[in-house]
Amino acid sequence: MKIAFFTESEFASKITRDNLNMRTELAWMCALQADHYNIHQGDIQGKYDLGICIISKKNPQFNIKRVKQHCKQVASMQEGPHWYFQDYPLNKQIWFYNTLQDMDFLFVHNEIDKKYYEGLTGKECKVMPSLMIDEMVKNLPEEPRNSVMIGGNFCHWYGGFDSYIVAHEFETDIFIPSMGRRIQGEETMPGLNHLPYMNWVEWIHELNKHKYGVHLMRTHAAGTFALNCAYLGIPCIGYEGLDTQEICHSECTVELGNIVQAKQIAEKLRKDEEFYLYCSNKAKEKYETFYHENKFYSSFKEQFEVS
Repeated sequence: MKIAFFTESEFASKITRDNLNMRTELAWMCALQADHYNIHQGDIQGKYDLGICIISKKNPQFNIKRVKQHCKQVASMQEGPHWYFQDYPLNKQIWFYNTLQDMDFLFVHNEIDKKYYEGLTGKECKVMPSLMIDEMVKNLPEEPRNSVMIGGNFCHWYGGFDSYIVAHEFETDIFIPSMGRRIQGEETMPGLNHLPYMNWVEWIHELNKHKYGVHLMRTHAAGTFALNCAYLGIPCIGYEGLDTQEICHSECTVELGNIVQAKQIAEKLRKDEEFYLYCSNKAKEKYETFYHENKFYSSFKEQFEVS
């Protein structure tokens, strides 16, 4: 089965397994041996069985007829939370909805997104699980772990303030990545250690140094932080509604906004070593069962009868 992805990125090629910045969408392309093209412009070489369009959040409008000329079937892949398009001007919201109606089917991040888009559009929706290609991060060194990593910066998108408050329950050093939505003044928060911007391989090596994860992010999308933590056996406290969180970290998952319970779980992870090891081992087992690359490809093969 020949597959092409169409995103706002400028390159036109396949993704090799030694890519240092193997974000989720690149991992999909790599596992499926798909070609990539810019969604807005450039030549498309040859014909494809399936074209997967990841519609840009900031510059969404594109010519779907250009893609359909080269692909037997065309599907969209959810970008960001399912409600994101409702922040567009009304004319772009209508364009987005009509474009989804022009798709043969839709890919989504989570089961809750499947229910949303099926209800919104009446289209068939398939969950495309988040994926790690671990070629460049295998055999990580044994790191002494004691600190906590929170998953995002201090803004509504990531919920960093909530995570920061809960992280104090671990009574240890708190670390935070630098991301595109980092806001001015975060560096002044007491006891918070900011990491520099880094590629994906650097990020996994850094995350491997920490014992706990907290990511109380209300913006549900790919769930890569919870997935990365599971791969490394790091228990991650997070909100329900995110498949990677609920599947890999069920004992550490709380209802949206339930910071009281999140604090209680943090305290239990800190004080109860048996509980910590249970959550750590279970996370790794769930990763292997539900999110390993072999599982991703076999599931995709079953759905599309890939040879």
